[in-house]
Parts: sequence; structure tokens; C-alpha cells
Amino acid sequence: MPRHHRRRATWRRRLGAVLLALAVTGLAACAGEAVVAPLPIEPAQTTTPATTGPAVPASPATTAGPSSRPPRTRPRTPAPPPSPEPTRESSCYGPIRYDLKIAETEFGLLKSLCFAAGARLRLQGIGPGLVTVDPESLVSQSYEAGVVDILFLRPGTVEVTIPHDDRTDTITVVVIR
Repeated sequence: MPRHHRRRATWRRRLGAVLLALAVTGLAACAGEAVVAPLPIEPAQTTTPATTGPAVPASPATTAGPSSRPPRTRPRTPAPPPSPEPTRESSCYGPIRYDLKIAETEFGLLKSLCFAAGARLRLQGIGPGLVTVDPESLVSQSYEAGVVDILFLRPGTVEVTIPHDDRTDTITVVVIR
């Protein structure tokens, strides 16, 4: 066999071995399991003969251990915003916007609400002039594009009357500081 053919054959075998090793490593990475684990390495101890006296150990050989990279850490995610749900200390919502879709709300289950002053009750899907509040002095009410927006200005109790589907429902809203 000519010399250049032997070199090609050797080169092909080496390339095949490298490709096989890469394929095995790639399959192991896809499976999520490590195929190769580092072995514990102890520094080599050698002795140097002394001219007088017993053998003296030489300095340990340096070994390549696992990488000394710092551990990966996840970036901190910010805390979620405070929930608009009532807290245990109070059964009232804070100064939030509370949306009610008239067509999707079961008013038989919703008889009263409690908010802090500054909260808004937004009624969606109703015509102008249909929603009434009593007393009007505790709220500011506006209408635009099928939405009634009621801003609760001061503490007190407000009766919000909502006509829909051939009946009228009233929600009692307690407003606190």
C-alpha cells in the first residue's frame, strides 16, 4: 500500500473516531444525562532520592480539575405587583379599578363591594344615563363608548343601580379611607 494511502486511511480513522465521540456526546446531551463524569484525581506523589537520609516526597504535580467557574445563577425576577384582592386585615379592596362586564356578570351573586376612596367601578356594555348612584356627592361619574366609570371620592355607602335584561340590580358599595 503506498504511503499516501496509509496517511489517508489513518486520517479517516481518526476523523471517524472524533465524529463518533462527538455524536455520542451530542446524544448524551440530548438525553439530559452525562455519559462522562470526571474522575477524582489525586496529585501524583513522587519521591526524590536524597543523598543522605530517607526519601523525600517532591511537590505534588498540578492536575487539571473541574473548571473553577462560578455557579450559574438565575437573574432575579421582580416581585409581582400587589394583588387587588382584599387582605386578611380588611375585606375591602384598595384604590383599584374594578371592571364589570354587564353581559357576563351574575348580579344575583354580587350584592356588595368595599373599596378604598380613589377606587373606580367600571361598568362595561351599558348605555348612557342608565346607571344611577345615591348619594351622588360621594362619586364622580362619567360615560364614554358603552362604559360607565364611577370614581369613589369620599368614604361612605353608595347604592349603584344597574338596569339590564328587563330587571334592575343594586350593588351596595362601602367606601373607606
